[in-house]
Amino acid sequence: GSKAPAINGQLIILTAGDASLKHDAQPCFDVMGKRTFFLGEVGAGARMKLVVNMVMAINIQALSEALALGQRAGLNGSDVIAVLEEGSLKSPMYSLKGPKMLEGDYAPNFPLKHQQKDVRLAMALGQRLGQPLPAAAVVNDVFMAAIAAGQGDFDMSAIFEISKL
Repeated sequence: GSKAPAINGQLIILTAGDASLKHDAQPCFDVMGKRTFFLGEVGAGARMKLVVNMVMAINIQALSEALALGQRAGLNGSDVIAVLEEGSLKSPMYSLKGPKMLEGDYAPNFPLKHQQKDVRLAMALGQRLGQPLPAAAVVNDVFMAAIAAGQGDFDMSAIFEISKL
């Protein structure tokens, strides 16, 4: 999770390995997070985090493209976000990141360069397992372009600047 969920005890805790250690640490997890998942053998938590971060990267790129297209088509970006929030695409990430993206506020909660690293690692996992990840590959290329354009230290939502080009 990012800063706000950590501060507010709303993290999703991913654990793996020795179940008894997870049990011993659970009181701490209860303070920091809203839910704890035990995922099995050592490494499963890290793999889950790569899966989650890959989906997050694909979604922030989708939102960036939607806002860029909407604005270029003469729509108000705030209206695009509001319509997305009213339907089945409702997403806390869209409501948190979207308005900031429209304002050009890319104060880092999750730096773009770290998000790209996780997408790259998810793609390596997919390659090792023989799982094609074409959407992740495209998003990785866009994130790399954003890093090359000097956006790497900003929040991952700065990908919007590349989508607006």
